Formats: sequence, structure tokens, C-alpha cells
Amino acid sequence: MLRFIMSFFGGIFAVATMGIAMIALTIGAVFWMYGRDLPSHDHLAQYTPPTISRIYSTEGQVIDEFAQERRLFTPAAQIPDLVKNAFISAEDKNFYSHQGYDLRGIAAAGVQAVQSGGRDLRGASTITQQVMKNFLLSGDRKAERKIKEIILASRVEGALSKEKILELYLNEIFLGQNAYGVTAAAQVYFNKTLAELAPHEAATLASLPKAPSDFHPVRRKERLLERRNFVLEEMYENGYIDKATYETEVALPLRSVQNGDFETYKTALPPRDYFTDEIRRQLSRDFGEEQFFSGGYSVRATLDPEMQEDAAQALRRALERYDRGLGRWRGTGKKIDASTLSDEAKWREALSNVRVARDVVLGNPWHVAVVREVRDNSLLLGIEDVPLDDPRGMSLPRSDTDWFKGSLQDNFKPGDVVHVRQITQDSDGAFIRWSLRQVPEVQGGFMAMDAHTGRVIAMQGGFSYQHSVFNRATQAQRQPGSSFKPFVYASALDSGYTPATIVVDAPIEIRSGNEVWRPKNASNQFYGPTPLRTGIEQSRNLMTIRLAQEVGMDIVASYAEKFGVYERMGQGLANSLGADETTLFKMVAAYAMFANGGERVQPTLVDRVQDRYGATVYSHEAALGNKRVCVDCGNPNLAPGKSPRIVDERERVMDPVTAYQLTSMMQGVVQRGTARSSVNLSVPTAGKTGTTNDAKDVWFVGFTSNIVAGCYIGYDTPRSLGRGASGGGMCGPVFTEFMREAVKKYGGGPFKVPEDCNFIKIDRFTGARLDSGASGGNVVSECFRTGEEPIFGVMFDGGFAISGSFDLIRPDGSTVAKEVTTSTGDKAIVGPKAGFGTLSSGGLY
Repeated sequence: MLRFIMSFFGGIFAVATMGIAMIALTIGAVFWMYGRDLPSHDHLAQYTPPTISRIYSTEGQVIDEFAQERRLFTPAAQIPDLVKNAFISAEDKNFYSHQGYDLRGIAAAGVQAVQSGGRDLRGASTITQQVMKNFLLSGDRKAERKIKEIILASRVEGALSKEKILELYLNEIFLGQNAYGVTAAAQVYFNKTLAELAPHEAATLASLPKAPSDFHPVRRKERLLERRNFVLEEMYENGYIDKATYETEVALPLRSVQNGDFETYKTALPPRDYFTDEIRRQLSRDFGEEQFFSGGYSVRATLDPEMQEDAAQALRRALERYDRGLGRWRGTGKKIDASTLSDEAKWREALSNVRVARDVVLGNPWHVAVVREVRDNSLLLGIEDVPLDDPRGMSLPRSDTDWFKGSLQDNFKPGDVVHVRQITQDSDGAFIRWSLRQVPEVQGGFMAMDAHTGRVIAMQGGFSYQHSVFNRATQAQRQPGSSFKPFVYASALDSGYTPATIVVDAPIEIRSGNEVWRPKNASNQFYGPTPLRTGIEQSRNLMTIRLAQEVGMDIVASYAEKFGVYERMGQGLANSLGADETTLFKMVAAYAMFANGGERVQPTLVDRVQDRYGATVYSHEAALGNKRVCVDCGNPNLAPGKSPRIVDERERVMDPVTAYQLTSMMQGVVQRGTARSSVNLSVPTAGKTGTTNDAKDVWFVGFTSNIVAGCYIGYDTPRSLGRGASGGGMCGPVFTEFMREAVKKYGGGPFKVPEDCNFIKIDRFTGARLDSGASGGNVVSECFRTGEEPIFGVMFDGGFAISGSFDLIRPDGSTVAKEVTTSTGDKAIVGPKAGFGTLSSGGLY
């Protein structure tokens, strides 16, 4: 009997042993089979998750950010224990003790799910398994994927520390609202840093990983609250918070940005504008778009926020002034369903969904509004972000529409979406009335930069970025018109001409095939023999063409290309008047080389770019060759009262005497030339106006001793701006308004005079040499190169024939006879009537 019992139990034991062995072998075979071709986990140790690239102003404030996935990477050591413990309690109670998978946790999760009826769901996968799923495997629910998870998790646990695994998890996980990782989520849901989170807020974030959409803080608020309280209870049971803290935190309401309890983090960011979007465009080109959007770069922009605001205000004011002068109402062209106007909630929701500009500040911020009722003498509005019981009211008087034609009934219908702004008293800002506004159809660009470093301090690419993202400062190819003329004169001055050189201002006929081009001056007058200085001050087209012909269009083109105005300039004579197309960005950069004495300067919107680890990957000074050496900066024995010197070692693109001569001539443009009525600053200023044929494009580019700025205005589809439109009249005020503020901040002074300048007084009307004691409105002290004796009284005409007769008109408007020296040395009297028989063609007289 005993033997039988022994045999029986021995058989059971043998069967059990064999069964266990078979199960073990089966499990081993399964794990071996699925573990053969698994992806390598080695790269996880060096993993760098996609993170936000941020742009900072010169003051260190975040002004924009770009990301495909909104993630802010935070090392494990900088993540508070409170946040770690909340996620461990919610997702993996035994995280610090298991080896990648947790059989007890899986069993406990199943039991808890049954007991709670499915309401309290602790994840059956460990945090390590979730890392494997997110990084190395797909998200499907097949048993095969689960086996692979366990295999990889066990391998990773042997290769990485628990803190590294937790770091990967807390930075990678998606938590809804386009927030990836706990740092971004804390900002999105609470507008707080991780260190500022309270236990109930950390528990809220830890409630989201399973299915953020199922725990939405607005749509599924009660469910999220229940889940949050469950996480708090787990934190208490695991010993991460004490009982008093648990009882306090669990009693708090669920608060979030989405419910309006906190301001969104976006309120701290200014609206995206042309400046930061241009940085995005340029760095995406340089680094690659995917890399820029995911690389976690810190970009130190050259932007001066105050100057950027001044630039936007100045350009918008000019565009609106022109638009209102046309007397036509266009509005936004957008409408909402008039049937919603009887229900405030409905029309407000409809209005919020209309895509119109909401970034305009001009005097006061512009508001988006809807016309609720058109009355005989007023409009009843509904204004976004303004309550109906606001003491300012919602009515707009008929008198506010006097600037455009037609009645209120002709121009407005209920449901029309419009812009309005407050009209306030200058003295105390008291509200007067609401006023209609519209985004102008005419557009333009403005840019300002440091003439010595190339740092762009302001850039406005249009009236409103939200209305049109096209950047007219960098992307619009336009004819610069007469603002190009300084490059013709620069090529002449470097070729031996002087500001006193005489060029004939007389009619020209240029035959091309069967066509004849007869260029004219803007005044439709001809001024006879005139010095170069007066030619550029008064923007003489005919003089410029003759000068370009004398110098050679190949030389003019080489100068324009050397200064970066064009990559390859056409050599037709019309291009000497700015007929080729370029950008405002290039023109301003080129003028900077006049302002700084002829040294190469490259414009930049970025001072420095650092990667996520703080290493500098781009520096403007280093990358673009703007080399400046500080002499004696490291000298501890520097004499008292003596400061270190900054020495430029940049490429010279122009002789310093030429640069100063041209600057002096362009000062004349501002003092008595085409910009005299619109440009008036407290410091020496130089510049040049530009107006193309039919005034399709108007320009002004100018500079002080340290800041260069330019403005362009025109329709995106070129058409005439109308009679009377000019660069001086439209862009001059923009330049002046901006530069007055820039001078307050950056100062300004006399332009630096080169050592090789020899000053001689001349008559700016005739080019004649005057004695050193001469004075009067016609007297100019002109810079000539030391060692080069200037020749006075000779003239150039470019070799063009002169047909017909014309009045010789002095720049002051009078007509006079004039003695000139011919090429044979004889004297001749010309004027007041001159013609083909008086002035022959032939070049040098």
C-alpha cells in the first residue's frame, strides 16, 4: 500500500515536473522567437526628444516658439519628486522595485478594475514597458507586441538607470492639448513650471497618459476630477503625501487654463510677427525645417521690441493715411449669419471663428466687431471681448464714416464683420467714441539695422501679419527707382569723378529697334550743365543716365552686385534708374555700407543660436566674418582714463572718401533735395528717395551715423499710387517717425570724416570753385581726395546727342546764361536758350 501511494504521488510529481518544464520550455521558446529581431535599445541612452525651439529678444524675453510637438525637455534631476511620484502612483506603483515588468502589478490592476467596475484603472504595463512602446514598438494591442514589450523592458532595465527611464517617459509622453512631456503640460494646463505645481495639479497631469481625450478638463471634467482624486489617494497610500495634505488636496476643485481659471501661457507671448517668422524661414533653410522645429534651439534675436513696435506704428500709420485718403470703404469682406444676431452667445461664437486680423495696434488696439443693426445715423455693433453693458456702449455715429462715400445703408448690412478702435483724448486717454477701421489694400515694408554690425533691430513686412504673412521687407521683389541712383554715383566717384563734376541735364533719345525711349526728369524740365551733387539731391534722371553711360553700365552693375543689391544686374540703361527688381532687405543692407564708411556688413536677425545643451551652433560675428577686435581689452595695465579700442577687420567694399562724399551728397537730399519736406531729425541724416514710373513703388532709404532704415510702399499687384505719390511724401514720414524714437535710444552724431578728405568750397549750382570765405545758400564745402587736384569747369554728357531746344534752369528755378569750357579750351556762352547748335555731343567738354 505504501509502495502504491509512493508510486502514485511520484507519478504526479513527475507529471507536474514535466509540465512545468514544458511550460518553461514553451515560454522560453516564445521569448527566444520574439526576441531575435527586436530593435536595438542602445540609442535610448543618447535619445534626444523633439523639443520646442524658442526665440528670445535682446532683453531675454521669449517672443516666439516653434515646434511640431510642443515639448520642453527637462532632465530627471530637475523634475520635482512630487511630479515623479504622482506618475509612479498612477502608472507603475512598483517602478523602483521591478525589473521591467510587474506580474504583481498586472494582477493587482485586474483585481482593482473588477472591484471598481472599470472606473479606477491602473495601467497593467510598467513605465518601462510604456517607454518601449513609445520609442521602439507600435501601439497596437496584439499579444505579440506585449511579449516584445516585456523582453525589451527587461533588457533596458539592465542597461539604463531607473532615473533615465523615468526621464525618457516624463519627457516623451503625450498629455493632450498638443503637450508632450510634463513640463509642457504644466504650462498648457496651469501656466506653471513643474516646481510650482501643487499635489492636486501633479495628480491631474498623472491622470492623463492613458487617454487624454477621455479626461478632457472641460468636456469630461467630472471624469478627470474622479481620476485625479484616485491618483491623490494612491500617492497617500504609497507614502508620497501625508493624510492632511491628501484631505486638503482632494477637496480642491479641478482648475485649469482650459476652464478659464488661469491665463494661458500664450498671453506672455506677443503675437507672431514678420520678424520672428523671417527667423523661422531663414533658420529652417540653414538647419533644415524638421531640425529647427524639433531641435530645441535657443535663438537670441537682434530684435529691439520697442523699436519693432515703433516700426509697425509708423508704417501702419502711413498705409492707413493713404487708404483713408482714397475715400472707399471695403471692410473685411467677411460676414456671419444674421440670424445669430439676436442671441449674444451665438454671434460671439460665430465672430470668434472668423479669420481676420487681430494683431493690429494703431493708436489703440483694433477690435473685431459685427454690425448688429444699421440705423439712419449710427451702427449698432457687437464687439469681441467687450460686454454689452460696457459703459462705452456699442454704437458708432454716422459722423465717423464721413471719410468714405455712400450712406450707412449703402455700405453695411447686418452680419458684416468690421474692425473698430477707440478714439480717446490725448490728454488723459478718456474714451470719446468707437471708430471704424479697415486693413488697407496698399502694402509696404520697413526695416532698420545697425549700420556697423548688421543687427536688424526692427522689421515690419506689411500692415498686419495675421492679415498677410507675406514679408514685403524680405520677399517682395520691387523696383527701387531713384533709391538705386547712389550706386551709379558711387561707381562714378570711384572712377575719378567728384561731387563737383559737371554732367549735362538735357533731353535724351535712346533708340532700341523700332522704339525710341525718351526718359524725363520728374519735373519734366531740363537743367543744363549741373554738378553731381545737385544731380543726386534733386534726383535728376537724365544726368544719371548720362553718368551711367560715361562710367559704363558694366561698372555700375559690378557695384550693385558687390553691394548685394542684385545677384546679377541687367545692363540696360534703364536699370541705372532702378528698373531692375530687388528687396528692401538688400537695399537697407547696401546703404549700411555707405553709412559705416564703406565696410562690408551682412544683415542678420539672429545674434546667436544655441542647441538644447547650451552649445553655440551659430554666431553672427563668427559665421559672417564681421570681425571686430578689441585692442587692450585684456590689458590690466591700461592707463587711467584710457578705454580699449574696437578695430574692424572687415572687407572694404568702397573707398572711405567715396563713402563720405556720397553720404555728404545724400545729406543734401535731406537738407534741400527731394526729402527736405518730410525728413527732419535732430542729428545729421542722409538718404535717398525713390519713385518708379507711374508711382507704382515709392521708397526712402536713409541713415544716421549708426542706424540705417528703409521704407517701401506699393500695391502687391503693382499699380499706380496716383498723382502726387512719391517716396519723400509717403515713405519719408515713416522713416522720420521711426528714427526720432531710434535717435532717442541709440543717439547719433556727425558722420566720420576720412583722413584723406581735403575740403574745398564750391557753388552747388555751377560746380565752380569758391574761395574759403564764401558763404550763402549756394555754397557747399566739398570733400576731395587729398593729393588729387580737382578739375573744374569740364562737363560730361555720356555721348548722347542733344535735339531740340530747352531752357537752362538753375536748381532754384531761375534761367541764366552760362560760360562753359569746350574740349578745345575755348569759351562759350550757353543759355538762357540752349539747343543742339549750342551744346554738341561728344562726351568731354
